[in-house]
Amino acid sequence: MNFAVDNKIAKLGWLLLAAGLIVLLGSETGGAEEADGGEAVDAEGAAFFEHEVLPILEASCFSCHAGEKAKGEFQLDTRSRLVRGGESGTVVDFEDPEAGTLLEAVRYEGYEMPPRGKLPDEQIAVIERWVAMGVPYPADRQGDADEQRVEAPGARVTEADRQFWAFQPLSDPLPPTPIDKAWGRNPVDAFVAARREDANLKPNPPAAPAQLLRRLHYDLTGLPPSQDLVQAFVADPSPLHYERIVDRLLATPEYGERWGRHWLDLVRYAETNSYERDDAKPEVWRYRDYVIDSFNRDKPFDTFAAEQLAGDEMEYSAERLIATGFYRLGIWDDEPADRKLALYDDLDDIVATTSQVFLGLTVNCARCHEHKIDPIMHADYYRWLAFFSGINRYGVRSGDSVAKNSLRGLAPPAESREAMAATRRYREQLDQLNRKISEVENKLRPTLVDVEKEEFRHEMNRPEIAKSRIGKLFDEAQVQAYGENLNARRELQRNKPDELAKALCVTEIGSEARPTFVLTRGNPHAEAEPVTPGFPVVLGGGDAQYAPPAGTETSGRRTALAAWVTDHQAQPMTARVTANRLWQYHFGRGLVRTPNDFGFQGTPPTHPQLLDFLASRLVEHDWHLKPIHRLLVLSSTYQMQTRMQDDAFAVDPINDTYWRFDPRRLSAEEIRDSMLAASGQLDFRKHGPSIYPVIEAEVLAGQSRPGHGWGNSSEADRSRRSIYIHIKRSLAVPLLAAFDAADADFTCPVRFATTQPTQALGLMNGRYSREIADKMARDVRHALPEATPEQLTAEVLRRVTQREPTADEIARGLTFIESLRTQHQQDAETALELFCLLSLNLNEFVHLD
Repeated sequence: MNFAVDNKIAKLGWLLLAAGLIVLLGSETGGAEEADGGEAVDAEGAAFFEHEVLPILEASCFSCHAGEKAKGEFQLDTRSRLVRGGESGTVVDFEDPEAGTLLEAVRYEGYEMPPRGKLPDEQIAVIERWVAMGVPYPADRQGDADEQRVEAPGARVTEADRQFWAFQPLSDPLPPTPIDKAWGRNPVDAFVAARREDANLKPNPPAAPAQLLRRLHYDLTGLPPSQDLVQAFVADPSPLHYERIVDRLLATPEYGERWGRHWLDLVRYAETNSYERDDAKPEVWRYRDYVIDSFNRDKPFDTFAAEQLAGDEMEYSAERLIATGFYRLGIWDDEPADRKLALYDDLDDIVATTSQVFLGLTVNCARCHEHKIDPIMHADYYRWLAFFSGINRYGVRSGDSVAKNSLRGLAPPAESREAMAATRRYREQLDQLNRKISEVENKLRPTLVDVEKEEFRHEMNRPEIAKSRIGKLFDEAQVQAYGENLNARRELQRNKPDELAKALCVTEIGSEARPTFVLTRGNPHAEAEPVTPGFPVVLGGGDAQYAPPAGTETSGRRTALAAWVTDHQAQPMTARVTANRLWQYHFGRGLVRTPNDFGFQGTPPTHPQLLDFLASRLVEHDWHLKPIHRLLVLSSTYQMQTRMQDDAFAVDPINDTYWRFDPRRLSAEEIRDSMLAASGQLDFRKHGPSIYPVIEAEVLAGQSRPGHGWGNSSEADRSRRSIYIHIKRSLAVPLLAAFDAADADFTCPVRFATTQPTQALGLMNGRYSREIADKMARDVRHALPEATPEQLTAEVLRRVTQREPTADEIARGLTFIESLRTQHQQDAETALELFCLLSLNLNEFVHLD
């Protein structure tokens, strides 16, 4: 809820609040007590109001701030309502009249009211005298002396607020004893069964082995299972075999790619800055690789969180420095009209992301006023923001400023002899390769004609151009060596020594952070009381204790935040929120369906005891995630069928009781990766700079500078997994966008799962789908060179469904292929290609049961 305004908007009078003399909703200046309103009416004061003050109010204020529909719940038409104030505070301080926001506003010293223009000096003097007199009104405008001040929920924290379920300390409940003791496999099932039995519902039977294996494989790796694995599990679907498969999948590097993608959604991972230029974030891919590696190593979540929040303030390691790239993932305005406002917009993005991702609370909604729904105070927001107040902006304007503020070398502070030797070897090897490559390219450049000049700009095209000169400029061996040298140079540059490699990371202005103030209505030019780093009052409050770490140029504030965020005894939110996310990504929605909002507006947990049980197990396992994965996927709840039960649906249509496993559509990345896998094209290489799939010229034309910032990867690189695709905020890959890839401008806790025409159009008619279908048909023929039409048809179906096709399905496929040949005069190769295309459009391909 970012309603902060810049100075230009303030000059126009807070557009969102329209016209009026005094909105006065922004600061808690304290002061006036209703006791003053009970005194006898001062005749002189009443006359002054009638003759001097009332004409000003009628001309400039009452249109917005009188009557029952007053803006901001602030009314001036009676004294009691003026004294009461608006929804975010009082406006008159009877002990110190000069301190009230009423005078601040009419003087244009913070608020600027009325918005149409400043009052003449003589009218301001009238208001000043009126306030000094105690804001007298005549008898007919006294109002109700007992009228209560309007308060937002976040204005003060009550004991009832503290008793809200989400703010309670973690409990460790014992699993209940369900009636059907034979159904469950572990404690998770006991909690689920007890709730379901209360609703008199029966669970679905177990899923078929092939169906369960496909679900598990996509769930843990984001990829389909191999045919050999399916056949082996169908032959032996025992619990022990299933358990071994679970352990094997959790140990594969593809697990980190799948579950790392979930985290990248949460932290708004993108590789460009947004706005018109939308330039690339240098070295940001290292953060993506850090996330993938952390999941694969089963790094404890508390360590994972702390490294991102304050890795630069810990004992040095390259991965800790890279982890703080977390702070650099948001959008960046490189030419703001108001630099101070831009700084606070950047900090607001960090407040929103950290509070929602780690605490499940929308602290950012208290930027401009008390939180409207949750017991989060206006000052809580700025105490939270104060943890980050020492952070440098991503940059100022130029690329050099980005390098200065956000790039640091990966070499340790104290260089070792080995590191310097590695750097020397790297430079020698690079120089040698550059000389060999230049010898070829210097001969090649003068011969380039027409479109070759444009193609030569992209390194991947150069070997083909050189091949076309065999027999003229080069022999075959020279061209082959040229291609090998290009590949060697590319690989060398991907693996620079730490001394030369850099990380996109956070930096601070020094050991002393900027002073932080509560900002009236979120306006950086209206500073109110100062605050220091501290924690939300409803979670115990308190000031943070910190000191600048030795050997760093930082304040130490973020270290204090990281320690509190990962301390389940200091606050229960992080453990609960993380356990809920694990459930969500396995079962399609969380026990709390609003995973970034555990506040009053969020949905309460369907199984509160189960949520605390899982959070307690997470802490018990030292915040390792893999034991929780294992617990969940080994449960009977996870292994149920998805089929519909009419009687259960009538009672529980949204499946709160988990009487079945919810089916789901594959994510955008899973669909693309599965297409590559089905066609035999998937490249499993890990890590490194991002790749650029081909995007049609018509799509590129939608940019302000068509094609700007979109590279031209090799065909092999374009076959890598989707997590390695360059994420450009202003240019989405059409296939991924059609299937609801995450919006990277904000934290994305839940992806949409839409059904829309562009999905079917893209899968059936898109150029990429046609190319994949062609490659799939070729790969099937290559794998089965002597196969009959029946065998080719069956193989295609196996690749897209990961099960044995039925005789009827094979017969329908053959009929389709034959119709293409006899009725549409297609040859055998084209007919098989079109059948592959048809198979990639099957519901079973894009949906999981």
